[in-house]
Amino acid sequence: MSNDRDTDSFERRLAAARDGAGQSPTSSESAHKSVGAGQSAINLAMRLGVELVAAMAIAVGIGWGLDRLFHTKPWLMVLMVPVGMVAGLRNLVRAAGPKGKDDR
Repeated sequence: MSNDRDTDSFERRLAAARDGAGQSPTSSESAHKSVGAGQSAINLAMRLGVELVAAMAIAVGIGWGLDRLFHTKPWLMVLMVPVGMVAGLRNLVRAAGPKGKDDR
């Protein structure tokens, strides 16, 4: 019983504070939605950047390891740079593309 009374009191105080600040409940909800959209755009941009850098780093690491193994410095590492770029760009296109049933 006490919780219902506290909740009602809180709701009234919150409504009074919003009225005093000139803020309606719908404007705060729309602000949360716009923040959510901006946050998801930032998340996508960060993911795309990390995917590109990770693909390049893995390809260069594999090339460096193969160069040490076969004593062919720096040829295999140089050969793996375009492979890493292609893999990274492929990941970017896949991640930024449309979402559907056929995600491959």
